[in-house]
Amino acid sequence: MPITTEVNYQLAMPPLTMPNRLAQAQSLYLRKHAENPIDWWPWCEEVLTTARKDQRLIFLSVGYSSCHWCTVMEGEAFSDPEIADYLNTYFFPIKVDREERPDLDSIYMQALQMMTGQGGWPMNLFLSPENLVPFYGGTYFPLEPRYGRPGFLQVLEAVRRYYNQEHGKVRSLQTELLDHLQQAVQLQPLQQLPANLLQTGVEQNTGVIAAAGVGPCFPMMPYANLALQGTVYWDSREQAYRVCAQRGQDLALGGIYDHVGGGFHRYTVDATWTVPHFEKMLYDNGQIMEFFANLWSAGVKEPALERAIAGTVQWLKREMRSPQGYFYAAQDADSFIQATAPEPEEGAFYVWDYRDLERLLQEKELANLQAAFTVTPQGNFEGQNVLQRRHLGLLSDEVEAAIAQLFAQRYGTLPNGIETFPPALDNQAARSHPWPGRIPPVTDPKMIVAWNSLIISGLARAATVWQQPNYLQLATDAAQFILDHQWQGGGYTASIMMVPPRSWPRRKTMPC
Repeated sequence: MPITTEVNYQLAMPPLTMPNRLAQAQSLYLRKHAENPIDWWPWCEEVLTTARKDQRLIFLSVGYSSCHWCTVMEGEAFSDPEIADYLNTYFFPIKVDREERPDLDSIYMQALQMMTGQGGWPMNLFLSPENLVPFYGGTYFPLEPRYGRPGFLQVLEAVRRYYNQEHGKVRSLQTELLDHLQQAVQLQPLQQLPANLLQTGVEQNTGVIAAAGVGPCFPMMPYANLALQGTVYWDSREQAYRVCAQRGQDLALGGIYDHVGGGFHRYTVDATWTVPHFEKMLYDNGQIMEFFANLWSAGVKEPALERAIAGTVQWLKREMRSPQGYFYAAQDADSFIQATAPEPEEGAFYVWDYRDLERLLQEKELANLQAAFTVTPQGNFEGQNVLQRRHLGLLSDEVEAAIAQLFAQRYGTLPNGIETFPPALDNQAARSHPWPGRIPPVTDPKMIVAWNSLIISGLARAATVWQQPNYLQLATDAAQFILDHQWQGGGYTASIMMVPPRSWPRRKTMPC
């Protein structure tokens, strides 16, 4: 299993004013765990060598900054003194940012899926120190037993006991796992490709996005784009066209789209595209933008698509664009309701209490909003309302005016009164800044070349389809930054460039 240690860290314990090693990391996700009582290590040769020498098990935890359940586990199990004491005594705990080390994430995610049949983040695995091969793992482990899952301390005790008492079974499981991983990367002998292979692939991709499940719902843009391309020549092009049009409408109307502030959330937890997992990822928005432009070009000229693209571009300019022209990686699902709150709440920045809407809007404005969106006293998410459009077509001026009032309540000013919105770079910044509206979620400021490339492609395609020069300028600025800073020696440097917040120029902030 080819695992390298390309990221270098200062591994000496930081001064007493810094809680643990992760306080020195460039990764926002790692720094979020700097206050944990756990003696976290970053992935590096020193900890791997020490683990081999001491013959102590490795606990590997992989996640990313905007992951909701990563945040939950950090606030629960990883902040618990008893769990920290057990981990620190019997394990070497290692934290990895999947966006910083996609190579490690890919290898160990394949291993987890082979062991359990599913994956996700946080990804928590237990590795033998001598070969770094996992023998047990899972995703979210609660502090106390619930959701049909054991408490995390129970897991730690059971894993250590199993490893010590069933060494033969552990070795057998690891050997089988390694065999499967090696087979997965072996190239098969070249064979004659069937003449209908491309059509079969288009049919299968169309079937993926046509499937009606029980949730959750992901955009699945690579599948949708291939299905849309297949409408050019495939015999069943009308079916594929309908399926692709429906996917575009679901995304543009559903709660997965932020109808107030723009931008698409990562996925919805239900089958009706209503309640999202509220994090916003740059790569999703780039792919959706390009799909919508392709859909419009193919003849699906639905105004809701154009409105969603325009809102997403405004969100990118306002909240995701760095002063240097590239785009940030993601925004969290969680945010603080009040500065004094101990933990952030999922979706707090985005959802609407019906009583607040009654106070904010006049009776007729609220009626107009309810006619266009699913807004009820009961709500559709833990007593709150996630806005989801009821109908296709243009929104009336009256409805747009009501949405502008919601924007002002969230951001502290009407949409035409704000150009840039300063990012909250960590929880402390989120709670200490005098925001004129709601406290925003934390923004992960990493510059990821691959994700920027997706948004560049989406912006350029949308600029062509809707004849919007400002879209193209945003794409050009981001591309120029990559060319200026990431192209060295005839090729691209590492796909992630970290920019420490202290080195940034100060952004123009909105009036408070």
